Amino acid sequence: MHRDWVLVTGYPGFEARKLVEHLLAVEPTTHVALLVQNADEDAVGRHLERVGDDRARVELFEGDPAALDMGLSGAELGALARRVTRIHHVAHLSHVGADRRTATRVNVQGAVEAIAVARACHHLECLVHHSTAHVSGDRAGLVYEDELDESQGFHGVVQETRMTAELVMRRAMSDLPIAVIRPTMMVGDSDTGEVERFDGPYLLVMLLLGLPGDLAVPLPTGADNPLDIVPVDHVVKAARAIGTCRDARGRTFHLASSEQLTAREVFERIARAGGKRTASRSLLPRKLASALSRTPALAKVLQEPRALLQQLVTKARYDTRNADRILAQHGLVCPPLDAYVTTLVAAVQERFRERAGDRSTLDPEG
Repeated sequence: MHRDWVLVTGYPGFEARKLVEHLLAVEPTTHVALLVQNADEDAVGRHLERVGDDRARVELFEGDPAALDMGLSGAELGALARRVTRIHHVAHLSHVGADRRTATRVNVQGAVEAIAVARACHHLECLVHHSTAHVSGDRAGLVYEDELDESQGFHGVVQETRMTAELVMRRAMSDLPIAVIRPTMMVGDSDTGEVERFDGPYLLVMLLLGLPGDLAVPLPTGADNPLDIVPVDHVVKAARAIGTCRDARGRTFHLASSEQLTAREVFERIARAGGKRTASRSLLPRKLASALSRTPALAKVLQEPRALLQQLVTKARYDTRNADRILAQHGLVCPPLDAYVTTLVAAVQERFRERAGDRSTLDPEG
């Protein structure tokens, strides 16, 4: 009996872990090969315990997604080349403070090596490249899925190098079955609230929850611009569906909520879920800003508000016609924010409780 083998890079990162769990749950005969780089053995072990009996269908390979042949030995690459039918290239660098050299190596060279491994695979059906809608940079208006390099500017080297990685993938689409997915701002699991890092929208949640008493959180400049959020569980389900669809080859897919919410509407929903309220003023009172700046997690928001907003708020909206067509075939619809915002906020509140203890300063990043 033919068995699918799926190679996943970026493990044990959060998105890769969620993808592995989903693959094993919905594809009972599929085997998963995980490329692991400098991983915490305890973290890998704890996660593999969660998959239970499906652990027998998981094989670990030590390597580096940006190294020659992903750091695999000749024997390992040969074994994978004979078996792998799909590749999910999830490995990427998204930290906004990354330097250009590191971002280029991980994001661009990683894409080059993913293509090299894909070329070696005898039975490859699809290479799914996990990108981001924010390769649109500073563009405004409607961005189509087939658009990429439109001479846009970028809010940092991460956006720029991830766009360059997509260019690498597009050049290889003529002779390789490649699909590119572009999620908008990704948050944790909509059912459980599970999340790996408190960045992006979670910093805003922490700011809201960190305000003392009944003080209203001021809305930032740009609050009327679009802010689209998708939970990780929807992203991995969509990625898996796209990877199994022949019509997906050679195409790019925006994974968005299609709610067309503004940042103001998102902030207001988060505030209500956290028992707070929003205010129309766009600047924090000086004394309040000083007090919050002594809270390490919240200081990140206050020290670099422009960088945070550039991560979150764009003037772009994202066309989803390619994605809608394929996801409809699988009955996949992104849940609306109202369906899981309480879960999102509860995850932050729980982290506050876990880390606070008897300390007067909360640090969810611990």
